[in-house]
Amino acid sequence: MLTDEVLYHFKNPQHQGSIEDAEIVASVVNPACGDTLKVYVKLDGDRITDAKYKIYGCAAAVAASSVVTGMLIGKTLSEIESIKREQVSDALGGLSPTHAHTAVLAEDAVKAILRTQREKS
Repeated sequence: MLTDEVLYHFKNPQHQGSIEDAEIVASVVNPACGDTLKVYVKLDGDRITDAKYKIYGCAAAVAASSVVTGMLIGKTLSEIESIKREQVSDALGGLSPTHAHTAVLAEDAVKAILRTQREKS
């Protein structure tokens, strides 16, 4: 069952799209279901000024992507290290076991952003 928050973000996705001149572009895939998330990040120093995403996945994956990109904006790269799947799930009103993988995908995207930035440095 999808929560009201999941349905809201699915019907009204925030931060969807891409950023042409993004400093960081990170992609993650859930091998079990095939959900694929690509996140674009714009920086001012080490602060995230914009984040957008493209997602191939279910309604809960769209919602988790919408929420996690919102969590990124305004934070520094070191601050986003604390973003975990539980926060994403909580922001979506709790995810059922069937949809919990979407919060994992969102957390994996945060880790990929940080890994990509470290590799560039």
